[in-house]
Amino acid sequence: MSEHEKLLDELVETVFKEGASDLHFAEGRLPVIRVANFLIPLTKISPLSRQDTEVLISAMLTPEQKKEFENSKEVNFAYNHKNQERFRCNAYQALGKISLAMRLVPSIVKTFAELNLPPILESFAKRQQGFFLVVGPIGVGKSTTLATMVEAINTERLEHIITVEDPIEFVFEPKKAIIDQREVKLDTPDFHTALKGVFRQDADIVMIGEMRDPETISTAVTAAETGHLVLSTLHTNTASQTVDRIIDSFPPEQQSQIRIQLSESLLGIFSQRLVPRISGGLIPAYELLISNNAVSNLIREKRTHEIGAVIETSSEEGMIDLNRSLAQLVRSGDITVENAFQFSVNPKALERMI
Repeated sequence: MSEHEKLLDELVETVFKEGASDLHFAEGRLPVIRVANFLIPLTKISPLSRQDTEVLISAMLTPEQKKEFENSKEVNFAYNHKNQERFRCNAYQALGKISLAMRLVPSIVKTFAELNLPPILESFAKRQQGFFLVVGPIGVGKSTTLATMVEAINTERLEHIITVEDPIEFVFEPKKAIIDQREVKLDTPDFHTALKGVFRQDADIVMIGEMRDPETISTAVTAAETGHLVLSTLHTNTASQTVDRIIDSFPPEQQSQIRIQLSESLLGIFSQRLVPRISGGLIPAYELLISNNAVSNLIREKRTHEIGAVIETSSEEGMIDLNRSLAQLVRSGDITVENAFQFSVNPKALERMI
């Protein structure tokens, strides 16, 4: 085993030993892991040289990915360490220096209960068609929540599931369902091309790793209208912001049409955060919008700024307000008041609840 193979083994073992979610390394810098949202330098390992980083990254890339990295100075890829531990990776350059960010993808898909997610999410996994989004900032577990929904379908339903991802994260073992996982650049040129294909592939459920452009969003909404259950993610903070982001991504002359389509196909929007837990680790806080007639009308009538008020007053329908979720975590002793305010998007309203 070469010195660089030993170093990579040591770094991956540290990720597991310390319960880390991420590993970062770059030339001229100590390797760093992220544990429960805190970055921790690995002081027992020497700063990496340019040769170290080049050899480590090169060992993980296919010839095509190496070419992409050379041309674009950035590449997304998945890496299986010894065909066991799987990581979602991004290699990139910063000030001419090579860096790598690695996110550990758990080998076992956890249940809603194990992730401390609300049981009502299971009801969306049972739907036959429509559009459901999991949103939030980077690194809050959106992919994990989507994977849990896909696994719930896989366990219970005889359906054809197609995923389109960049890169593939969780690898599913087909149970009751047929599952085809397609990786952008490896199995299909881009998200849009893959999504056009689902109309000819007899798909029932489509999971899109991320909606990045109007073409992908438009095709996803159309798929949801034509008998598919479509699950996807966006980097937005709230349900109302998510609806605005989708509509605003289109030219003005197309916004009226997408507004109508979204109002008719949207099932719900789940926005989540991972908050440091007093007992250690992280626990989710969340907002859930369930689309009903009132929400559909707000979307059609360009009154999306009122969606937050609907969520606050519709808990009896199963909707969940983020502040209420945070307040419950404070009352149960799971999180501190300080962290509740830090993660709230409306601290003044939270103040009245705590």
